[in-house]
Amino acid sequence: MQETFEINAVSRSAQGKGASRRLRREGLVPGIVYGGDKTPELVATKHNELIRHLQHEAVYSHILTVNVDGAKQKVVLKDLQRHPAKPFVIHFDLLRVADTDRIKMHVPLHFLGEDVAPGVKQGGRAFHHFTDVEVVCQAQDLPEYIEVDLSGMGIGDIVHLSDLQMPEGVEVLALTQGADHDDAVVVIQAGRGGAAAEDAGTEGGEGA
Repeated sequence: MQETFEINAVSRSAQGKGASRRLRREGLVPGIVYGGDKTPELVATKHNELIRHLQHEAVYSHILTVNVDGAKQKVVLKDLQRHPAKPFVIHFDLLRVADTDRIKMHVPLHFLGEDVAPGVKQGGRAFHHFTDVEVVCQAQDLPEYIEVDLSGMGIGDIVHLSDLQMPEGVEVLALTQGADHDDAVVVIQAGRGGAAAEDAGTEGGEGA
């Protein structure tokens, strides 16, 4: 069962840096809700409540509900600005969506079976080139994450974007741009001084 997230917000009329600073001093985070057939809305939500939501990985790739002064809308989190030196969120952007809207979103990758992969057991190391992947799909088909199974990978094996098992109706955005965008997601390379190197050395010694 998927998580559900509801962001409680209030509308705001004041704009500008000064107004935003005042909101932050009051423990609120300024944001905007835009898209669809409605005009953009300036909103604010409690910082502590927003932070609690952001502790869940799923909030970044989910259809969320924003409740603005009692009116609920379906949205996705499109942008999040954090303070460069302090653990504060300073602004957020929410995009309105309907179930059948085609949207582009980054979805996290969950790597499974790395500890039992033959290549890792032989002393190799898995190098992850991506931690998430940008997908395009209808909002109602947006996956929470994409699993990447490493359990059968040996040294030198590569998982490309085209190898990912995508849910029905979900496409990797890069692959829609052509086969030359089929990048490596994860590769297992031989480790220095690992079991694979030791085996190679032993074989060499036996043949001498």
